[in-house]
Amino acid sequence: MNSSNGTAEVSAEITLSAHELSRSYGGARAVDGIALELRRGEVLGLLGPNGAGKTTTMQMLTGNLAPSTGSISICGIDLLERPAAAKARLGYLPEIPPLYKELRVDEYLRLAARLHRVARGRVADALQQAKSHCGLMEMGQRLIGALSKGYQQRVGIAQAIIHAPDVVILDEPTVGLDPNQIRDIRTLIRDLSDRHSVILSTHILPEVEAVCDRVQILHRGRIVFNDRIEALRQFRGAPVLLVGFRRAPAPEEVAALPGVGGVRRGPEGMLRVERSGEADPTDVLVEAAVARGWGLTHLAPEHASLEDVFVQLTRQDAPEAMQAAA
Repeated sequence: MNSSNGTAEVSAEITLSAHELSRSYGGARAVDGIALELRRGEVLGLLGPNGAGKTTTMQMLTGNLAPSTGSISICGIDLLERPAAAKARLGYLPEIPPLYKELRVDEYLRLAARLHRVARGRVADALQQAKSHCGLMEMGQRLIGALSKGYQQRVGIAQAIIHAPDVVILDEPTVGLDPNQIRDIRTLIRDLSDRHSVILSTHILPEVEAVCDRVQILHRGRIVFNDRIEALRQFRGAPVLLVGFRRAPAPEEVAALPGVGGVRRGPEGMLRVERSGEADPTDVLVEAAVARGWGLTHLAPEHASLEDVFVQLTRQDAPEAMQAAA
């Protein structure tokens, strides 16, 4: 998004925003003061381990659960004050698609169009457009119950977009699909971003990398990471240096150097060197390699995988993780 065009235009691009969103059950807070913002044409990945608060957050964003505190607006419409108008701008696919398997695809999508209050004269066009976007043009007369799980997911997405909403929220849309079906649904999600803003909740980290522009990671009801996918790829909460030598020293000898917090064996005979606290051992390693004749051949940061970052952020306390992410 180009942010140089003025505040008014940038604000107009926001399709969903939530501020200080919290939800308590008894004395426990499932969601604790999170903020979320979605821009037009963006695919946002909402991640977190089981119990992190993802489901509760999505239920609040879709108007199925009232927040204990906070506000939600869809295209500038307050979801709590004007729920019908705000929900008209939303499309939602829950983890278990709300399908009537005894109906044919066209019958079901016509019903969905009526429930979404699509004008009677526009239902036929809305039906064709939704089927076209979801690859269902040849499936209109097929019974939903006779379709593969992949095509049933397509029907679920079609009901979520049949009224041309500004925001589409998808909860685990590829669970239980085979690799070919997963690839098809991922392509469909990317295509949706041409016409809609998308929130994707998933446990599948390669899916995030494949389709998302930005990622928010929830842990214990709080946001512990909020940045573009490129920043997630580069994130290193505890930087590790990959170091290679022509005449490799013993790991214990490297571990004794100032600023080194730990040493482990790495790939291709290299060592993984962790720093101690805020100290940067780079210069010390170079000087030691020269002075002791180790013959330094490689010295570079090791970038964590998405899985490494996710595990690191969701294994520490949320405030600490937030500070590391910043």
